[in-house]
Amino acid sequence: MHLDLVVLGNLIVDDIVYEDGQTQMAQPGGATLYMALTARLWNLEVGLVSIAGSDFPPTMLDALEERGVDLSAVQRSQDPGLRTWLLYEGDVRRVLHRLEGATHEQASPAATDVPTKWQPRAIHLAPMPFDLQHRMASELSMRYGREVLLSLDPFELLVAADLSRWRDLLSQIDLFFVSEDEITSRQIQSEPEPFLRQLLAGRLDTVFYKQGKKGGLTVRPVEEAHPRWDSQAATVTDTTGAGDAFACGVLAGLLHRQPLARALQQGVVSASFAIQGQGAEALLQATPATVRRRLETWFGT
Repeated sequence: MHLDLVVLGNLIVDDIVYEDGQTQMAQPGGATLYMALTARLWNLEVGLVSIAGSDFPPTMLDALEERGVDLSAVQRSQDPGLRTWLLYEGDVRRVLHRLEGATHEQASPAATDVPTKWQPRAIHLAPMPFDLQHRMASELSMRYGREVLLSLDPFELLVAADLSRWRDLLSQIDLFFVSEDEITSRQIQSEPEPFLRQLLAGRLDTVFYKQGKKGGLTVRPVEEAHPRWDSQAATVTDTTGAGDAFACGVLAGLLHRQPLARALQQGVVSASFAIQGQGAEALLQATPATVRRRLETWFGT
């Protein structure tokens, strides 16, 4: 079975606390959810490899299936799954795991859970503990070689002292999506390119450095090939899932053989839908026609 994109990661129940004191409790979330919804908006055939806890809203799983997302590799657990507090402080989002739920390791899939009948063009490793992502990258790289594009979004923070540890993992993938608030050093945040360029090794040839409302920076081995992108959204309701939507929009552009600049534009448009509603509601309401119309309105045909 041919698929454009396979996403390995978590289906999470989020309890969201905003800086103004408002809350959104028991919201379906997780990077895999936002990636899957975005993939279908760009007409990608997508399959999820994940674990749905007993507390994950079944209506959201139904919504994914109705949109054509392949959930045959999603395990349905009889126990509560991963549940987190998302705490927003200005432009920073803190993630705290609730004590009564499953651990991140228990709620995460393995590379061997990818069905052998699937023939993906790209595989994305959503945020999961470092050792799990390292193991998955190694196994998937051996299984598929360079025939399948591998991308990764980290869960653990990047610390300059751990550079060799990260290079060992990242050398086994092709694309790395990392957010500004996932790097601990303010000095690196103020001048990120030299540090990000040190991550380029092995297979890794592109780093997408996401800077929220400031847009972001692309870093590649060739000095002059690092275009920036800017956020176009005028209204921000909830930034949850914006980075995941951006990453999937970029992957969709690359899988549709668009130039990098156009793929980045698709990422910007995808993120703009994610942030204009609470949780996943705006992505659920969007259609391929509405995202295409916004892409052409903002950036031309």
